[in-house]
Amino acid sequence: MGIIKAAKLAYDYLRYGEEGEEPEVNRAINEVSLDIQEGQFIAILGHNGSGKSTLAKHINGLLVPSEGTLWVDDMNTSSVDDIWKIRQKAGMVFQNPDNQIIGTVVEEDVGFGPENLGVPTEDIWKRVDDSLEAVGMTAYRHHSPNKLSGGQKQRVAIAGVMAMHPKCIVLDEPTAMLDPNGRKEVLRAVRDLNQQEKVTVILITHYMEEVVFADDVYVMDQGSIVMHGVPKEIFSKVDELKHYRLDVPQVTLLAHELRESGLRIPEGILTIEELVKALEDKDVLEGEIKDDGAKGDAIQEPDGKACMETDAEKFPEANQVGDPSIKMEHVMYTYSQGTAYEMHALNDINLEIPQGQFVGIIGHTGSGKSTLIQHFNGLIRPTDGKIYFEGQDIWEDKYPLRGLRSKVGLVFQYPEHQLFETDVLTDVCFGPKNQNLTQEECEERAKEALTHVGLDESYYAKSPFELSGGQKRRVAIAGVLAMNPKVLVLDEPTAGLDPQGRDEILDQIAELHKTRGITIILVSHSMEDIAKYVDRIIVMNHGLKAFDDAPKKVFAHYKELEKIGLAAPQITYIMNALKEKGLDVDVSATTVVEARATILQALKKRGTI
Repeated sequence: MGIIKAAKLAYDYLRYGEEGEEPEVNRAINEVSLDIQEGQFIAILGHNGSGKSTLAKHINGLLVPSEGTLWVDDMNTSSVDDIWKIRQKAGMVFQNPDNQIIGTVVEEDVGFGPENLGVPTEDIWKRVDDSLEAVGMTAYRHHSPNKLSGGQKQRVAIAGVMAMHPKCIVLDEPTAMLDPNGRKEVLRAVRDLNQQEKVTVILITHYMEEVVFADDVYVMDQGSIVMHGVPKEIFSKVDELKHYRLDVPQVTLLAHELRESGLRIPEGILTIEELVKALEDKDVLEGEIKDDGAKGDAIQEPDGKACMETDAEKFPEANQVGDPSIKMEHVMYTYSQGTAYEMHALNDINLEIPQGQFVGIIGHTGSGKSTLIQHFNGLIRPTDGKIYFEGQDIWEDKYPLRGLRSKVGLVFQYPEHQLFETDVLTDVCFGPKNQNLTQEECEERAKEALTHVGLDESYYAKSPFELSGGQKRRVAIAGVLAMNPKVLVLDEPTAGLDPQGRDEILDQIAELHKTRGITIILVSHSMEDIAKYVDRIIVMNHGLKAFDDAPKKVFAHYKELEKIGLAAPQITYIMNALKEKGLDVDVSATTVVEARATILQALKKRGTI
């Protein structure tokens, strides 16, 4: 028997009414059977609400099966006597690090677990040192966790579990809040634990590229395991994965699109090297090539060079930017000024964002992104410098900050932090109500906003706290939209969402930008999302503005971006790898649609099609 074994595992969530009626039963896991061997690296995929996190909580003994059995290292998780031994064997890293950080200083928090296991003091500090170094947080060991960004907190949480030296570590979306370099560091540390220490790893993620090196992949839907196999086998079934609200790595999707276009490319390509090698094969061109330009709105420029029609070109009326909306002059901000914890978060920021732009803000964890956007609507007062909205200094005497926050709406990283009413409709009405509108006007605004984010009247009476993560984000966005803002600022709005949920929310935001001309400011760690949606990218690095330009121009500096903890979309690396092999592709391509077109065009130019 493996280290983790489930036999017909089932779990029911019970919802109790206020009148003492029979509880409503929601089956979250349904007859799941699996057998995970010690030392394996396992990935579990599934859309929001598919049962992944519920399964993970069973492995750590946080939940007890309603039916069936789960064993961890030959111990039954239903056994009260064994529960603490099980939790020593199976460490858990939650999606939200605030749920498991308790120490007042980083190094104390990381040492908390080993101390409770009775590890000698000298060994505790050795484990703390090794774990912090593994996740790149040594420099922050004496900081308070409360002073860290969301991504930095996640690294501390992972280090705390790593320091316990469990036989199995379960990670539930551990990199959702991390920058690209942070994701690489954490996954490298986890893979090292797996390969060198033979720790069994169970990774739950929505980043498909993190699954490529797993030994085995399980796909869940409606509480059941619906797909199981090695990564190459799973990712070769692109259409089936899409049916389950998932996607595949960009390189896999590009290979699939090229194969659909008629190229002889093997299924299940997982790496850039595999795709480059496949395109070098002389037999790749056998068969009819379907290059009719129908996919992705591919168009031909007069000189015959293939290009893609961007949102800016499709919807020019949405990109006719007007007068400066937000302006910053020499803005500085220092946290805990004059104390031992003094930290400079922003340094001499000069910035203008005109009305009607779609702006992306990227930067490594702790670069100052969240601090920057909290200045836009006056949540933070700058240590020095000036901030203007529509030409007025927002910190001059008698400036109506309350009115500013109606015009510049901010959706936080964790939407549950700004939901508090008893039902969805009342929550969304809160903003308009504070604008002194009538109840009828408030409800009209709220219903319109909920329609914009794809939530119909069946959600009006539901408690916002009973919704999925994606639905909570939609309600939070609707609550801001109901105030009819001129600027919508979104701080990691898709973190933790399944691929289809991510695309739905970003498509709805893009539609708002197009139809209502709202200025959109999107903070994201997903370079692929940024490349797909925004007109302009602002890159933050240690409180400084490192780049400020169009996406293609910014991502052309991908090597410089890597040095500051970022990356470019995977397509950028594919294009440069093909260019180095002599294929005359357009290296500025950043999306799958663009890459498909330029690869086919390059093959034609080479005279091989």
